Amino acid sequence: MQESGDGIEEIEDQPVLAHVTYRPTTLQKIEWVSHCQENSSVERIDGFSELPEHIKNFLRYKHCTSFPQILNAPQKCGGRAKSKRVFLLLAIKSSPGNYERRAIIRQTWGEQNSYNGAHVRRIFLSGTFENEREDKHLRQLLKIESETYGDILQWNFHDTFFNLTLKQFLFHQWLENNCPGANFIFNGDDDVFVNTFNVVTYLRGLKADDHLFIGQLIANVGPIRESGSKYYVPVQITSSDSYPMYCGGGGILLSRYTAHAIYNKSLEIPLFPIDDVYLGMCLAKAGLVPASHMGMRTVGVHVPSATLDSFDPCYYRELLMVHRFVPYQMLVMWKAIQDPHLKCGQKLSIYVGH
Repeated sequence: MQESGDGIEEIEDQPVLAHVTYRPTTLQKIEWVSHCQENSSVERIDGFSELPEHIKNFLRYKHCTSFPQILNAPQKCGGRAKSKRVFLLLAIKSSPGNYERRAIIRQTWGEQNSYNGAHVRRIFLSGTFENEREDKHLRQLLKIESETYGDILQWNFHDTFFNLTLKQFLFHQWLENNCPGANFIFNGDDDVFVNTFNVVTYLRGLKADDHLFIGQLIANVGPIRESGSKYYVPVQITSSDSYPMYCGGGGILLSRYTAHAIYNKSLEIPLFPIDDVYLGMCLAKAGLVPASHMGMRTVGVHVPSATLDSFDPCYYRELLMVHRFVPYQMLVMWKAIQDPHLKCGQKLSIYVGH
């Protein structure tokens, strides 16, 4: 680990298993467990007994928002005072077992670098694995990654779909305490492809102290009431049939101003099981609105003809973010969009007009 001229630590990106450099561990001895008690009164809610078990558990424990942190990176942004020197913080949600995705991201769009003076930093957000035996092994994996790269935040809660909102809440708390000055934040999944060059170029024309929250806008939708759906939200969680406007959680860009606003309102709003909807709730409470950007594609790229290759780098060279990619595709595309000999011709105009 080196100290750069701006006082922000430069983390060398190197293969974890090929060359492990041990540093003083950030694995904290957990002296306590959450004392948050189950809210058994929810069992008196009409229809509670018929709900799926994960929804019952959400209702029982949704008030629990304090969990011990297993792995931390308090100097990721050089400390609170120097955190304004971070132009873009990449905050990537990653389950403990997704090692290959994290490894590829470190080599490609998540590389900690300076883009013409704009400092980009990276952090992965993780919980724990539900299976106790497997979790023991994965904690060791994340510990090694943390010691090697200094880019893991891990809390002691189960990393499940309905706990993504909890992960989001705890990240905003960490951001407020450790990196409040970061100018902009990309918050997304570990299976997205980000054109970091384009993101930095786009953000250079904006002000960190103005409102910014962009992605693929979702409006005029409400809770899915089909119990077989991954996104099932019964009336016992919310009786409202509509959601506020929000952006798909695969990838969003937000400013420092908006991150602070979300944090402040998250202290007032109970957790909701769908994380991107919850962010929309926080924005609405703050009197802010999300916006759409055609370069943010959380449902992939749709080409205008079946004869065209949707994996053509000419489509991705002009975008900011695309969901979703498998690891090898990230590496191939990252190299392709930087190829100085890449010729796109009319394909670009066809796509942009789509």
